[in-house]
Amino acid sequence: MQAIVSLYSTVPNEIKKFLTHFYGNTHLEINDNLKQWQLNYPNPIEIVDIIGAFIENIDYYNLSMWISLDDGVFIKVTTDNADELIRYLYERFPY
Repeated sequence: MQAIVSLYSTVPNEIKKFLTHFYGNTHLEINDNLKQWQLNYPNPIEIVDIIGAFIENIDYYNLSMWISLDDGVFIKVTTDNADELIRYLYERFPY
């Protein structure tokens, strides 16, 4: 099972701005009007970085983030549950 990270926004260019900030100023081929972005991660621990960046910058972007660790089950990432999700990831996938 691969972990999935999905970003949603109703504001044009918002996902592109966040991903440009997260990945650095690399040239990303992302549509300015994109309302959803999704990426599969083969190693679930790899999503910890993007969760952390999302939470640290949640006040600057009009985005919502959802993650999936199991088929068909998505969890919304919030300031209230981000720390617990990250701890859970390290407990469930220790390698």
